[in-house]
Amino acid sequence: MLPDLLRLLRDLSSDPRVPRRAKLYGLAAAAYVAVPIDVVPDFLPVVGALDDIAVVVLALRRLVAAAGYDLVRERWTGTDDGFALLIVLTGVER
Repeated sequence: MLPDLLRLLRDLSSDPRVPRRAKLYGLAAAAYVAVPIDVVPDFLPVVGALDDIAVVVLALRRLVAAAGYDLVRERWTGTDDGFALLIVLTGVER
């Protein structure tokens, strides 16, 4: 599911129908995950990944809420189960 989420972040961040402010959340999350300096170091088992996951989920919530259900469904390339999980995680309503 992670590749699908990253693809969705990329697609929504480049879609002109998504507000610029929401796109910044996606770009900031991608930068935070890519930069090796974290609040919680990644070398710590399990705990190290939690801050990355939290940042990505928060950015996804903002980005998906701004894009709206229909646009997210249009851009989603993963499975239907993955989309259902995404909708639950982000709290976007139809």
